[in-house]
Amino acid sequence: MSQEPINQSGNNPGQQPQQPASTYRPQNTGSGNGAPKRSNTWIFLVIIAALLGACVYLFVTRSNETTQRELVTVERDSAVNTRDALNTEYQAAIARLDQLNTTNDQLNNEIKDKDGALQKLRSELQSVMSKDKKTAADYQKARDLIAKLNQRVSGYEARITELEGQNQELTTQNTSLNEENQRVSGENSNLSQKVKLGAVLHASNIRLEAINLKRGGKKEVETSKARRADLLRVRFDIDENRIAENGGKEVFIKITAPDGRLLSNAAYGSGVTTMDDGQQLSYTLSKQVNLTTNTPVRDVVVDWNQDSDFQRGTYAIELYNGGLRIGGGSVVLK
Repeated sequence: MSQEPINQSGNNPGQQPQQPASTYRPQNTGSGNGAPKRSNTWIFLVIIAALLGACVYLFVTRSNETTQRELVTVERDSAVNTRDALNTEYQAAIARLDQLNTTNDQLNNEIKDKDGALQKLRSELQSVMSKDKKTAADYQKARDLIAKLNQRVSGYEARITELEGQNQELTTQNTSLNEENQRVSGENSNLSQKVKLGAVLHASNIRLEAINLKRGGKKEVETSKARRADLLRVRFDIDENRIAENGGKEVFIKITAPDGRLLSNAAYGSGVTTMDDGQQLSYTLSKQVNLTTNTPVRDVVVDWNQDSDFQRGTYAIELYNGGLRIGGGSVVLK
Protein backbone atom coordinates (compact mmCIF):
# COMPACT_ATOMS: atom_id res chain seq x y z
CA MET A 1 0.00 0.00 0.00
CA SER A 2 1.34 3.26 -0.93
CA GLN A 3 1.28 6.17 1.54
CA GLU A 4 0.50 9.72 0.69
CA PRO A 5 3.22 12.06 1.52
CA ILE A 6 2.79 14.21 4.54
CA ASN A 7 3.64 17.86 4.35
CA GLN A 8 5.45 19.73 6.98
CA SER A 9 2.36 20.95 8.64
CA GLY A 10 1.37 17.42 9.47
CA ASN A 11 -1.70 17.41 7.24
CA ASN A 12 -2.49 14.99 4.60
CA PRO A 13 -2.16 16.21 1.08
CA GLY A 14 -5.44 17.39 -0.25
CA GLN A 15 -6.73 18.59 3.16
CA GLN A 16 -6.88 22.19 4.22
CA PRO A 17 -4.43 23.00 6.81
CA GLN A 18 -5.94 23.35 10.35
CA GLN A 19 -5.67 26.61 12.21
CA PRO A 20 -4.48 26.55 15.72
CA ALA A 21 -7.37 26.66 18.24
CA SER A 22 -5.96 29.71 19.94
CA THR A 23 -6.06 31.77 16.77
CA TYR A 24 -9.58 30.76 15.56
CA ARG A 25 -12.03 33.63 15.16
CA PRO A 26 -15.48 33.19 13.68
CA GLN A 27 -16.17 35.52 10.89
CA ASN A 28 -19.40 37.08 10.04
CA THR A 29 -19.71 37.02 6.34
CA GLY A 30 -23.02 38.77 6.50
CA SER A 31 -24.41 36.24 4.14
CA GLY A 32 -26.90 34.94 6.88
CA ASN A 33 -25.18 31.68 7.24
CA GLY A 34 -24.80 31.06 11.12
CA ALA A 35 -26.75 33.47 13.67
CA PRO A 36 -24.74 35.63 16.10
CA LYS A 37 -24.52 34.49 19.75
CA ARG A 38 -26.98 36.45 22.22
CA SER A 39 -25.94 37.99 25.61
CA ASN A 40 -27.94 36.77 28.86
CA THR A 41 -26.99 39.66 31.20
CA TRP A 42 -30.25 41.53 30.91
CA ILE A 43 -32.14 38.37 31.85
CA PHE A 44 -30.23 38.14 35.10
CA LEU A 45 -30.84 41.83 35.75
CA VAL A 46 -34.57 41.39 35.27
CA ILE A 47 -34.61 38.39 37.60
CA ILE A 48 -32.61 40.27 40.24
CA ALA A 49 -34.91 43.28 39.92
CA ALA A 50 -37.97 41.04 40.26
CA LEU A 51 -36.53 39.40 43.35
CA LEU A 52 -35.69 42.78 44.86
CA GLY A 53 -39.18 43.99 44.08
CA ALA A 54 -40.70 40.89 45.65
CA CYS A 55 -38.54 41.39 48.73
CA VAL A 56 -39.53 45.02 48.97
CA TYR A 57 -43.18 44.10 48.52
CA LEU A 58 -43.00 41.43 51.18
CA PHE A 59 -41.19 43.79 53.55
CA VAL A 60 -43.69 46.57 53.01
CA THR A 61 -46.60 44.15 53.29
CA ARG A 62 -45.28 42.70 56.54
CA SER A 63 -44.53 46.17 57.87
CA ASN A 64 -48.07 47.29 57.03
CA GLU A 65 -49.53 44.20 58.68
CA THR A 66 -47.43 44.81 61.80
CA THR A 67 -48.48 48.44 61.86
CA GLN A 68 -52.09 47.44 61.36
CA ARG A 69 -51.89 44.93 64.21
CA GLU A 70 -50.31 47.54 66.42
CA LEU A 71 -53.04 50.01 65.55
CA VAL A 72 -55.71 47.40 66.27
CA THR A 73 -54.02 46.61 69.60
CA VAL A 74 -53.77 50.29 70.46
CA GLU A 75 -57.40 50.84 69.54
CA ARG A 76 -58.45 47.79 71.53
CA ASP A 77 -56.40 48.89 74.56
CA SER A 78 -57.76 52.41 74.18
CA ALA A 79 -61.31 51.05 74.07
CA VAL A 80 -60.65 48.92 77.16
CA ASN A 81 -59.11 51.88 78.97
CA THR A 82 -62.01 54.07 77.94
CA ARG A 83 -64.49 51.47 79.16
CA ASP A 84 -62.65 50.97 82.44
CA ALA A 85 -62.25 54.71 83.00
CA LEU A 86 -65.90 55.32 82.24
CA ASN A 87 -66.95 52.49 84.54
CA THR A 88 -64.77 53.96 87.30
CA GLU A 89 -66.36 57.37 86.82
CA TYR A 90 -69.80 55.75 86.84
CA GLN A 91 -69.14 53.83 90.06
CA ALA A 92 -67.71 56.96 91.72
CA ALA A 93 -70.76 59.03 90.71
CA ILE A 94 -73.18 56.38 92.03
CA ALA A 95 -71.19 56.10 95.26
CA ARG A 96 -71.42 59.89 95.77
CA LEU A 97 -75.15 59.72 95.17
CA ASP A 98 -75.61 56.85 97.63
CA GLN A 99 -73.61 58.69 100.29
CA LEU A 100 -75.85 61.74 100.19
CA ASN A 101 -77.55 61.87 103.57
CA THR A 102 -78.94 64.63 105.73
CA THR A 103 -81.03 65.03 108.84
CA ASN A 104 -83.21 67.51 106.98
CA ASP A 105 -86.33 65.49 106.15
CA GLN A 106 -87.42 67.63 103.22
CA LEU A 107 -84.03 67.51 101.51
CA ASN A 108 -83.59 63.82 102.29
CA ASN A 109 -86.98 63.02 100.71
CA GLU A 110 -85.97 65.05 97.67
CA ILE A 111 -82.77 63.03 97.29
CA LYS A 112 -84.51 59.66 97.73
CA ASP A 113 -87.56 60.49 95.56
CA LYS A 114 -87.64 57.86 92.81
CA ASP A 115 -89.41 60.30 90.50
CA GLY A 116 -86.99 63.09 91.27
CA ALA A 117 -84.27 64.46 88.98
CA LEU A 118 -81.45 62.59 90.73
CA GLN A 119 -83.04 59.18 90.50
CA LYS A 120 -84.09 59.74 86.89
CA LEU A 121 -80.50 60.58 85.95
CA ARG A 122 -79.34 57.49 87.80
CA SER A 123 -81.81 55.23 85.97
CA GLU A 124 -80.89 56.66 82.57
CA LEU A 125 -77.18 56.27 83.27
CA GLN A 126 -77.62 52.70 84.47
CA SER A 127 -79.55 51.90 81.28
CA VAL A 128 -76.64 53.08 79.12
CA MET A 129 -73.97 51.39 81.22
CA SER A 130 -75.81 48.05 81.21
CA LYS A 131 -75.43 47.64 77.43
CA ASP A 132 -73.10 44.80 76.45
CA LYS A 133 -71.88 46.52 73.29
CA LYS A 134 -71.54 50.25 73.53
CA THR A 135 -71.06 52.58 70.61
CA ALA A 136 -69.08 55.79 70.65
CA ALA A 137 -72.39 57.61 71.03
CA ASP A 138 -73.21 55.49 74.09
CA TYR A 139 -69.88 56.35 75.68
CA GLN A 140 -70.41 60.04 75.01
CA LYS A 141 -73.95 59.91 76.39
CA ALA A 142 -72.71 58.11 79.51
CA ARG A 143 -70.04 60.80 80.03
CA ASP A 144 -72.64 63.54 79.69
CA LEU A 145 -74.97 61.82 82.15
CA ILE A 146 -72.15 61.27 84.64
CA ALA A 147 -71.23 64.96 84.39
CA LYS A 148 -74.86 65.99 85.01
CA LEU A 149 -75.19 63.56 87.91
CA ASN A 150 -71.97 64.81 89.53
CA GLN A 151 -73.10 68.39 89.06
CA ARG A 152 -76.43 67.74 90.79
CA VAL A 153 -74.76 65.74 93.56
CA SER A 154 -72.33 68.62 94.12
CA GLY A 155 -75.30 70.94 94.44
CA TYR A 156 -76.90 68.73 97.07
CA GLU A 157 -73.59 68.36 98.90
CA ALA A 158 -73.30 72.15 99.04
CA ARG A 159 -76.85 72.42 100.41
CA ILE A 160 -76.18 69.71 102.98
CA THR A 161 -72.98 71.46 104.07
CA GLU A 162 -74.89 74.72 104.40
CA LEU A 163 -77.62 73.04 106.44
CA GLU A 164 -75.06 71.34 108.67
CA GLY A 165 -73.42 74.70 109.22
CA GLN A 166 -76.76 76.22 110.13
CA ASN A 167 -77.52 73.27 112.41
CA GLN A 168 -74.15 73.66 114.07
CA GLU A 169 -74.83 77.35 114.55
CA LEU A 170 -78.25 76.57 115.99
CA THR A 171 -76.71 73.92 118.23
CA THR A 172 -74.17 76.45 119.46
CA GLN A 173 -76.94 78.97 120.05
CA ASN A 174 -79.03 76.36 121.85
CA THR A 175 -76.05 75.42 123.96
CA SER A 176 -75.54 79.07 124.85
CA LEU A 177 -79.26 79.44 125.59
CA ASN A 178 -79.22 76.30 127.73
CA GLU A 179 -76.22 77.58 129.62
CA GLU A 180 -77.93 80.92 130.05
CA ASN A 181 -81.12 79.19 131.16
CA GLN A 182 -79.15 77.11 133.61
CA ARG A 183 -77.45 80.23 134.89
CA VAL A 184 -80.77 82.05 135.20
CA SER A 185 -82.37 78.96 136.73
CA GLY A 186 -79.49 78.77 139.16
CA GLU A 187 -79.90 82.44 139.99
CA ASN A 188 -83.64 81.97 140.30
CA SER A 189 -83.06 78.93 142.45
CA ASN A 190 -80.64 80.89 144.60
CA LEU A 191 -83.08 83.75 144.69
CA SER A 192 -85.91 81.39 145.55
CA GLN A 193 -83.76 79.87 148.23
CA LYS A 194 -82.92 83.30 149.53
CA VAL A 195 -86.58 84.25 149.42
CA LYS A 196 -87.44 81.02 151.16
CA LEU A 197 -84.76 81.56 153.74
CA GLY A 198 -85.84 85.14 154.07
CA ALA A 199 -89.41 84.05 154.60
CA VAL A 200 -88.37 81.69 157.40
CA LEU A 201 -89.32 83.10 160.77
CA HIS A 202 -86.71 84.06 163.26
CA ALA A 203 -87.36 83.47 166.97
CA SER A 204 -85.78 85.49 169.70
CA ASN A 205 -86.05 85.93 173.47
CA ILE A 206 -86.63 82.17 173.83
CA ARG A 207 -87.31 80.96 177.39
CA LEU A 208 -88.23 77.65 178.96
CA GLU A 209 -89.97 77.93 182.32
CA ALA A 210 -91.02 75.27 184.85
CA ILE A 211 -94.46 76.14 186.25
CA ASN A 212 -95.95 75.01 189.54
CA LEU A 213 -99.75 75.09 189.54
CA LYS A 214 -101.51 76.00 192.80
CA ARG A 215 -105.09 76.29 193.86
CA GLY A 216 -106.24 73.78 191.33
CA GLY A 217 -104.39 75.49 188.55
CA LYS A 218 -105.73 78.92 189.24
CA LYS A 219 -102.36 80.22 190.37
CA GLU A 220 -99.10 79.71 188.46
CA VAL A 221 -95.71 80.04 190.10
CA GLU A 222 -92.38 79.67 188.25
CA THR A 223 -90.12 77.18 189.96
CA SER A 224 -86.65 75.77 189.52
CA LYS A 225 -87.47 72.54 191.36
CA ALA A 226 -88.15 69.49 189.22
CA ARG A 227 -90.38 67.89 191.88
CA ARG A 228 -92.61 70.98 191.97
CA ALA A 229 -92.92 71.44 188.19
CA ASP A 230 -96.33 70.63 186.76
CA LEU A 231 -95.63 71.80 183.25
CA LEU A 232 -92.95 73.34 181.05
CA ARG A 233 -93.83 76.64 179.40
CA VAL A 234 -92.07 77.83 176.26
CA ARG A 235 -92.02 81.56 175.57
CA PHE A 236 -90.55 83.25 172.49
CA ASP A 237 -90.91 86.24 170.18
CA ILE A 238 -91.09 86.21 166.36
CA ASP A 239 -89.06 89.03 164.84
CA GLU A 240 -90.47 91.20 162.08
CA ASN A 241 -90.12 89.76 158.59
CA ARG A 242 -90.36 91.82 155.38
CA ILE A 243 -90.62 88.80 153.06
CA ALA A 244 -92.93 86.40 154.83
CA GLU A 245 -96.52 86.76 153.75
CA ASN A 246 -99.37 87.45 156.09
CA GLY A 247 -101.08 84.45 157.62
CA GLY A 248 -100.57 81.52 159.90
CA LYS A 249 -97.04 80.17 160.27
CA GLU A 250 -96.41 76.87 162.03
CA VAL A 251 -93.60 76.65 164.53
CA PHE A 252 -92.41 73.19 165.64
CA ILE A 253 -90.99 72.86 169.15
CA LYS A 254 -88.63 70.13 170.24
CA ILE A 255 -87.98 69.61 173.99
CA THR A 256 -85.27 67.20 175.09
CA ALA A 257 -85.12 65.81 178.66
CA PRO A 258 -81.89 65.70 180.68
CA ASP A 259 -81.40 62.05 179.72
CA GLY A 260 -81.50 62.98 176.00
CA ARG A 261 -85.00 61.61 175.48
CA LEU A 262 -87.43 63.59 173.37
CA LEU A 263 -90.50 64.63 175.32
CA SER A 264 -93.24 63.23 173.12
CA ASN A 265 -96.86 62.18 173.41
CA ALA A 266 -99.17 62.07 170.40
CA ALA A 267 -102.14 62.72 172.66
CA TYR A 268 -100.59 66.07 173.60
CA GLY A 269 -99.77 67.09 170.04
CA SER A 270 -96.40 65.45 169.31
CA GLY A 271 -95.63 64.39 165.73
CA VAL A 272 -93.13 64.28 162.83
CA THR A 273 -92.31 66.87 160.16
CA THR A 274 -89.89 67.01 157.21
CA MET A 275 -86.87 69.28 157.29
CA ASP A 276 -85.54 71.34 154.40
CA ASP A 277 -82.82 68.75 153.74
CA GLY A 278 -85.39 65.94 153.55
CA GLN A 279 -84.67 64.55 157.00
CA GLN A 280 -87.51 63.67 159.36
CA LEU A 281 -87.87 65.68 162.56
CA SER A 282 -89.80 64.41 165.57
CA TYR A 283 -91.21 67.31 167.57
CA THR A 284 -92.83 67.75 170.97
CA LEU A 285 -95.32 70.49 170.16
CA SER A 286 -96.35 72.77 167.32
CA LYS A 287 -97.75 76.29 167.46
CA GLN A 288 -99.63 78.24 164.81
CA VAL A 289 -98.48 81.85 164.82
CA ASN A 290 -100.48 84.55 163.05
CA LEU A 291 -97.99 86.74 161.25
CA THR A 292 -98.31 90.19 159.72
CA THR A 293 -95.59 91.18 157.24
CA ASN A 294 -92.96 93.45 158.72
CA THR A 295 -94.57 93.20 162.17
CA PRO A 296 -93.06 91.27 165.12
CA VAL A 297 -95.07 88.88 167.26
CA ARG A 298 -94.35 89.13 170.94
CA ASP A 299 -94.56 86.60 173.79
CA VAL A 300 -95.82 83.46 172.06
CA VAL A 301 -96.63 80.86 174.74
CA VAL A 302 -96.78 77.06 174.43
CA ASP A 303 -97.23 74.66 177.42
CA TRP A 304 -96.08 71.06 177.71
CA ASN A 305 -97.82 68.76 180.17
CA GLN A 306 -96.82 65.21 180.93
CA ASP A 307 -98.23 62.43 183.04
CA SER A 308 -94.91 61.56 184.68
CA ASP A 309 -92.72 63.67 186.95
CA PHE A 310 -90.05 65.89 185.51
CA GLN A 311 -86.42 64.87 185.94
CA ARG A 312 -83.79 67.03 187.43
CA GLY A 313 -81.24 68.41 185.04
CA THR A 314 -81.05 70.54 181.91
CA TYR A 315 -83.96 70.64 179.44
CA ALA A 316 -83.15 71.83 175.93
CA ILE A 317 -85.58 73.52 173.56
CA GLU A 318 -85.33 73.99 169.79
CA LEU A 319 -87.70 75.86 167.47
CA TYR A 320 -88.18 75.07 163.75
CA ASN A 321 -90.00 76.79 160.89
CA GLY A 322 -89.91 76.16 157.13
CA GLY A 323 -87.74 73.08 157.64
CA LEU A 324 -85.01 75.07 159.39
CA ARG A 325 -83.97 75.66 162.98
CA ILE A 326 -84.92 79.20 164.02
CA GLY A 327 -83.74 79.28 167.62
CA GLY A 328 -83.23 77.45 170.87
CA GLY A 329 -82.83 77.69 174.70
CA SER A 330 -82.66 75.68 177.91
CA VAL A 331 -83.67 75.53 181.57
CA VAL A 332 -82.17 73.72 184.55
CA LEU A 333 -84.41 72.01 187.07
CA LYS A 334 -82.93 71.05 190.40
